[in-house]
Amino acid sequence: MKRRAWLTLGAVVLGGGGVVTYAVASPSSDPGAAGRAKRPAKVYDLALKGGTGDKRELPRTDTERFSMLGVSWTGAAKRLDGTAQVRTRSLDTGQWSAWQDLELNVDPLENPGVGVRGASEPLWVGPSDGMQVQVIRKNGTSGSALPKGLEVNLVDPGVVTDAETKAGGTAAEPAAFVADESPGATASAPTDSAAPSDGTTAAPTDGQTTTSPTATDTTPAATDSVPPSAPASPTDSVSPSDSASPTDSVSPSSSTSSSAPPSAPPSTVPEPPIVSRADWGADESISPEAPEYNADVKAVFVHHTDGANDYSCADSPSIIRSIYAYHVQVSGWKDIGYNFLVDKCGTIFEGRKGGVDLPVFGAHTYGWNREAAGVAVLGDYTTTSATSATLASVARLAAWKLGQYGADPAGTTQLTAGASQHNYFSTDFTAGSKYTFQRISGHRDGYNTQCPGGLLYDQLPTIRTWASGPVQGLKVSSVDGAGLSGSTYYTKGGITVRWTATTPASLISKFELLVDGKSVATTSGTATSAGVTLALGSHTVAVRAVHQSGKTATSAALTVVAETTAPTFTTNPKLSLRSGTVSTSAIPVTLGWKATDDKALREVKLLSPTTATFGPTTTTTSNRTAKSGAATTWSMRAYDYAGNYRTSSPSYTPVILQETAATKSGSWTTRSSTSYLGGQSYSSGSKGASLTWTFTGRSAAWVVSRAASSGQAYVYVDGTKISTVDLKSSTTLYRQAIWTKTWSSSAKHTIKIVVVGTSGRPTVTTDSLVYIK
Repeated sequence: MKRRAWLTLGAVVLGGGGVVTYAVASPSSDPGAAGRAKRPAKVYDLALKGGTGDKRELPRTDTERFSMLGVSWTGAAKRLDGTAQVRTRSLDTGQWSAWQDLELNVDPLENPGVGVRGASEPLWVGPSDGMQVQVIRKNGTSGSALPKGLEVNLVDPGVVTDAETKAGGTAAEPAAFVADESPGATASAPTDSAAPSDGTTAAPTDGQTTTSPTATDTTPAATDSVPPSAPASPTDSVSPSDSASPTDSVSPSSSTSSSAPPSAPPSTVPEPPIVSRADWGADESISPEAPEYNADVKAVFVHHTDGANDYSCADSPSIIRSIYAYHVQVSGWKDIGYNFLVDKCGTIFEGRKGGVDLPVFGAHTYGWNREAAGVAVLGDYTTTSATSATLASVARLAAWKLGQYGADPAGTTQLTAGASQHNYFSTDFTAGSKYTFQRISGHRDGYNTQCPGGLLYDQLPTIRTWASGPVQGLKVSSVDGAGLSGSTYYTKGGITVRWTATTPASLISKFELLVDGKSVATTSGTATSAGVTLALGSHTVAVRAVHQSGKTATSAALTVVAETTAPTFTTNPKLSLRSGTVSTSAIPVTLGWKATDDKALREVKLLSPTTATFGPTTTTTSNRTAKSGAATTWSMRAYDYAGNYRTSSPSYTPVILQETAATKSGSWTTRSSTSYLGGQSYSSGSKGASLTWTFTGRSAAWVVSRAASSGQAYVYVDGTKISTVDLKSSTTLYRQAIWTKTWSSSAKHTIKIVVVGTSGRPTVTTDSLVYIK
């Protein structure tokens, strides 16, 4: 026989006289719970004191460990019109936090059970061992004072998994939570419970009991009546349960809830991964009532839970266990209010029991629970946007649930109001009437609250778009193995197409690579590239994304030309002499070539004797220097945009012919200086004196020395006078190539220079003749 689960209630008397009541959840009837349980979740309460009806407080008080807290009071239908603030002391650092507001604008209660209390939204504060509370009635309000039975309710989520044990510390039972193992037994007060640190007492001041309510055993009949007190105006974000009734409202025109599970219809999209109640450590013994079911799910309402956003995602199960314990053991609900919860890492958790694939009747959005599911994002999104991982998971979850009933997540639907009220935007609703809602709506669309926070609300259009499809922002980011010229890619055949999309990969079924409109490769939705070998010719290439809904999106088509024809050197690289200063190691030359391609020339590279890269201009020259007397290979390679290339590697040798190698005519004087090539030169001022060189080559340059007194000379090529060269220079210059001549091919040539005998400056000083062979 299985051991029956129970809830143990007890009381601890603080040293100053305050009474702490607590509830200890026994191990669940779930067979796996015993192996998981390291320290069960616990709830305990401290009564607030105060001398008037306008304020209740509790000074700084030492407590056992807790991670979530809220304020509750006697009478579920009673509204707390004022403020409730808390400060907590970190268990890790010992530091006190700043004052934090508790959200009091909870969805109204409908026909609450006997044990149901009014309550604020719970606030996750992380592991703490001290707190301070103050509740103040709103100034100038009329009517009764603050509600009776005000308590601060502390929740220790316990430690369930081995990973949580390692992260959260020891699994030993805190002293203040000792409970008898017998069903229904009451724990005796421990002897080491801490008293308030300032010596004050925490005893109730209004005569109300501080015992935490038990879960209701039966479900009161739900009606559409409006609670006696109207909802308070919103102050900030709303947390865990945004509907405070354990049974919620029933729309007059909708079908009534049923405890018999309906069949689970298949969805049009895959079910996302969901952490089960068992895996996040739900103690099923504290919520024994059977779930109720709606007829279908027409809409999904998005909430946030309030509290800090800096929680670790490893703490998400603890946060959810705390919300669960608060809803059941503080507020007295039958179960956690939300159908699902999502953390900032995008992990989806099962909320209210009954089957994730069934239309479980939740308690999350006042007046609209009969035809909707509720998903809450852990954290506060009033001033912070939700992460992309969170948005993607909410989109996947909403698409799956709505897909079970053939609903487009980006569409609208008609919901029947279960209560007369108005929402955050002052839209009035009348019970029994139909109103249009987005299939994915925010809590504030149905009730007067800021939930799910302004920034998360602004992200709902993104969630709808991601959930519905098609894939957004699809574009090709690059084409590897191809070069782009203008708007056309060129390749030798094999390419890898890479793409990006703004829709998360978890919502994408697959990608297809299209060539000329036909699918040639299929990848998973997480892929970002695909390869293909193209046949020769021009093609259109695109990427098609298939959303999980089946809707498709196709990127802009690209033109890709496959070709294997290499570029051509219509003029092979050629070397010619140019003017400049000459030395044996650096003779000034010009490198010239002409390259072309049948499609698109990309670049030409000089590979040796040095390296350089030139653009796609078909005819180009580049000034270089060459070493005298050495045969040098000038290797160049022309590339097209497809990656085809052709190489040309001619060899050239620059040669210096000294003046002594020339045939002399007339009077010439030898001059010696290290400034001359070879250490000497010839000089003459005699009119008609000449020097003649004969060589076989394709380019020649006459090298001279220049000065202010230098004269002129005639230059003859192969017996024909072609130039008069003036050597005069304002500054003295040595080894100057002053005249050059290049032919289309190598041949035997004769160069003769003749002294003109210029008046007043007849001298001509010749150093050498340089030619290229």
